[in-house]
Amino acid sequence: MDPVHSLRDVKPTPFWLDDPGRPEAQPALVGDAQCELLVVGGGYSGLWTALIAKEREPGLDVVLVEGKEIGWAASGRNGGFCAASLTHGLGNGLERWPNELAQLERLGLDNLQAIEDAVTKYGIDCDWERTGELDVATEPHQVEWIRELADLAGQYGTGGEFLDTDGIRAQVNSPTYLAAFWDKEGVAMVNPAKLAWGLKQACLDAGVRIFEHTPATDLAESGTGMAVKTPYGRVFARKVALGTNVFPSLVKRLRPYTVPVYDYALMTEPLNDEQLAAIGWQGRQGIGDSANQFHYYRMSADNRILWGGYDAIYNFGGHVRAEYDQRPATYRTLAQHFFTTFPQLEGLRFTHAWGGAIDTCTRFSAFFETAYKGKVAIAAGYTGLGVGATRFGAEVMLDLLAGERTERTQLEMVRKMPLPFPPEPVRWAGIGITKWSLDRADRNEGRRNLWLRTLDRFGLGFDS
Repeated sequence: MDPVHSLRDVKPTPFWLDDPGRPEAQPALVGDAQCELLVVGGGYSGLWTALIAKEREPGLDVVLVEGKEIGWAASGRNGGFCAASLTHGLGNGLERWPNELAQLERLGLDNLQAIEDAVTKYGIDCDWERTGELDVATEPHQVEWIRELADLAGQYGTGGEFLDTDGIRAQVNSPTYLAAFWDKEGVAMVNPAKLAWGLKQACLDAGVRIFEHTPATDLAESGTGMAVKTPYGRVFARKVALGTNVFPSLVKRLRPYTVPVYDYALMTEPLNDEQLAAIGWQGRQGIGDSANQFHYYRMSADNRILWGGYDAIYNFGGHVRAEYDQRPATYRTLAQHFFTTFPQLEGLRFTHAWGGAIDTCTRFSAFFETAYKGKVAIAAGYTGLGVGATRFGAEVMLDLLAGERTERTQLEMVRKMPLPFPPEPVRWAGIGITKWSLDRADRNEGRRNLWLRTLDRFGLGFDS
């Protein structure tokens, strides 16, 4: 059967957000407000920042403003992988911060555990499962990459297990699998929208004032603090934390440091007992393959399969627009690849198809900065691994706003910025050439052409 028929009943909306239990939005800000800390952005970055600020200082007056609704963007529509890595994987971390990698891995695991502890402490019902992740090889040349990854994980203390062909197919039965690395401790599965909504409720219970449908339109100094304009009022704050990530920064000089890349996903109908038996997957790990243009996939709480990745689309001009959230050509490709991976599931239908923008930077992991003489802190550039790393980023922003010298603020990763992207049309052309080159490498046993080797030499982040 043509895989495209599996899309005949698909609903063009994020599965996680299509939930009757979705909470009502808080009212918009009307008039002026004052606070000690203003958090801009109601995704994970902003929610963690507001919540941790109240944990550190319960009496602190904290306001959070969100342009639409809590968790509506990347935080509520991602794949639901919550990874410990702060560096977008061991390879990227080793390339950029070799002297700090062991420390960064430790901090990342501590951060993941802190998220798990918060889920328990605040009673957040978000289908949290600490099942780990399988990095699978589907081409012969990738097997050596997987062995190297297993060696790195052993060297830096994160552990895990190398699986040969029989070993991985005993875990998950796909004829495409040749080997895998099982990171048993460093990744959890989560319903991302329910995590965002649970953090929202925890913030409200802690006394954070949340205003939804309240976009921040301008940022300026006001006396000894800052003023942020909104459509119907202003917020005057002593300090401001910006968690807007993929959206244009209110600190305009930082806009060249990120670009929006659109990622897409499908969700199947629930698998029946026969289908589950056909693929195994009893460990319920998250899975990602090892190609440059890779797929990520996982099992939901009700035994659906989320299947995403492969295409990463940059649109000329770097705009974030609702019309980019749907891309049928990518859905067709994803459906074809799904049934290549799991031919025994022929006839399974997809129920939801969606996309959304993630922010990436030239080093493929978050960066941090301050502005207005330390009264504003920024974290951005998470490149698809923000479900976990945004909590670490929140801690960094709060440290920076407090002017504290901490283990986090002394990291080279925190102290140094990535290279900015060039202006258009050079940006669009460069990203297009890079994507073409990565696809060519996937089809040529991983061999990187002159363009990719040149980017590698300059430390740019186009390695995945």
